[in-house]
Amino acid sequence: MEEKKKITSPLKAIRKYCLDCSNNHPSEIKDCPCVDCALYDFRFGKNPHSKRILTPEQRIATAERMRKMCAQKTK
Repeated sequence: MEEKKKITSPLKAIRKYCLDCSNNHPSEIKDCPCVDCALYDFRFGKNPHSKRILTPEQRIATAERMRKMCAQKTK
């Protein structure tokens, strides 16, 4: 039986890479000494350069849409 690949966002993949690099210690990611790393700015799994600002209502609506999409995929 073929196993389904879990789709992940690029930012989640970067976060996972940083966790692997820090031996699965999140506190080490915060204090990462590799400031020359191309992924350094994205190590928390967020894009610090994004200019998109969501209101609390938009955040709730987005979360609801994501839950519905995930529920549909699992059916």
